[in-house]
Amino acid sequence: QVQLVESGGGLVQPGGSLRLSCAASGIIFRLNGMVWYRQAPGKQRELVAGITSGGSTTYVDSVKGRFTISRDNTKNTVYLQMNNLKPEDTAVYYCNAGKAPFPRAVSPNKGSWGQGTQVTVSS
Repeated sequence: QVQLVESGGGLVQPGGSLRLSCAASGIIFRLNGMVWYRQAPGKQRELVAGITSGGSTTYVDSVKGRFTISRDNTKNTVYLQMNNLKPEDTAVYYCNAGKAPFPRAVSPNKGSWGQGTQVTVSS
């Protein structure tokens, strides 16, 4: 069973940056696509960005040009560099393993999830 530990969230002003990390275990990391999702209060858990085992990336339109997903197979870790953050990016961010094409929204009741990391963008 996959185990996921997200970190790196925090409170940041609009225009600021954060780098999220997600350490995965219980899977053969290098063979899995990895995905970042986010969930704001009262909203669905939605796709933010995904990266395949081969390194191909995909982003939701609202974060293109601002966020970058990357992975380090030697550390079983996936990252999300978030620049030029906006208040609408405020959410709890979660990672998970997945296969492309990555679902645009997922149920938190399906599969295993970590505790997530809170990102708050506010002045």
